[in-house]
Amino acid sequence: MTDRDSTTPPDVTCRVCGGQVEEFLDLGSQPVSQRFRTQEDTSGEFFFRLAVGHCTTCTMVQLVEEVPRDEMFHEDYPFTSTGSRYMTEYFSGVAKGFLETELTGPDPFIVEIGSNDGVMLRTVAEAGVRHLGFEPSGKVAEMARAAGVRVRNDFFEESTARETAAVDGPADVIYSANTICHIPYLDSIFRGVDALLGPNGVFVFEDPYLGDIIEKRSFDQIYDEHFYLFSARSVQAVANRFGFDLVDVRRLPVHGGEVRYTIARLGARTPSAAVTALLAEEAERELTAAATLREFARGVREIRTALVAKLTALRAEGRRVVGYGATAKSATVLNFCGIGPDLVEFISDSTVAKQGLVTPGQRIPVRPPWDFAENYPDYALLFAWNHAEEIMAKEQEFVANGGRWLLYVPDVHVV
Repeated sequence: MTDRDSTTPPDVTCRVCGGQVEEFLDLGSQPVSQRFRTQEDTSGEFFFRLAVGHCTTCTMVQLVEEVPRDEMFHEDYPFTSTGSRYMTEYFSGVAKGFLETELTGPDPFIVEIGSNDGVMLRTVAEAGVRHLGFEPSGKVAEMARAAGVRVRNDFFEESTARETAAVDGPADVIYSANTICHIPYLDSIFRGVDALLGPNGVFVFEDPYLGDIIEKRSFDQIYDEHFYLFSARSVQAVANRFGFDLVDVRRLPVHGGEVRYTIARLGARTPSAAVTALLAEEAERELTAAATLREFARGVREIRTALVAKLTALRAEGRRVVGYGATAKSATVLNFCGIGPDLVEFISDSTVAKQGLVTPGQRIPVRPPWDFAENYPDYALLFAWNHAEEIMAKEQEFVANGGRWLLYVPDVHVV
């Protein structure tokens, strides 16, 4: 395991503008975060070096190494958006917002990039509005179709966007949640948006916000799927590069802190005051300054030391520790910190597709929630901390039985 905060070699260039990328954090050798496997499967896993840097030209924060997309988004991809009641309600609200604002014309059309199991588009479909979801993971795409959503089982890129435009005409809205940051080839995405978006249409996407990640030291937001960590400044830069402008931003409380970015064609809409305010805030914080990022990296290493020490001490005392939420984020924590079944007995998760398997890399068993409730542990290490309020409200009996929650964001602490 290595810790790097030195500058990467000069041949590491920005995927957006070609500028030099300076590395500020190395999270070590990591597996594909959603590649759960059976206990019996001891075949080789795909590993890569999870390191992150920032472009000295356009400020885009990005991974140094790219994981092939077919390694991440495959037929058995296990994540579904409807797993959380809160997020189901959230995406229904997103859809209703579009139906009341951008989709009010005579024959509106909305496209979603990364539509997953159709949690957002179902509301659009029920309203009888033309729509299309792009979803490369076959099983979740089929779930969306079963719910009445029109889905293309494919990646969104320039070629597929042009094909869609030829068949369906221009889109009033192109929307994406927790997906654009996954896609290294932003050039193809923006050329696809250019080909498909109507003259006054909007490209709206929401992803984890670099400002929140830095503030909360939520280093587990850095994993294979999150190739980019966006800021308003870097999004504005990439939008301008392809003939668009950042016209609105909205801070969101979901997934540990996100921003919803609204992009329109240059000159089509006037940027809101919120854009100016967030850009000014980022400048004042020196959000992408080398010193800020190095301090973040130092804090991450402190969390690793404290978390391993706490778990080791608990096990030495004979305490049982169980993980809660076999999230993609948990892969970063477990593998960066070297946490295995000797420290965390198993991880409780409600996703049926993950149950009975072991986690990538560290091979901690994943078990259903009733195993958690049948014999409550002394401590639950909460990997799904971004759903803490919802989870803790649901698991009050765990606390009533003397259980304690162990968290590591923004530091290691017990609740």
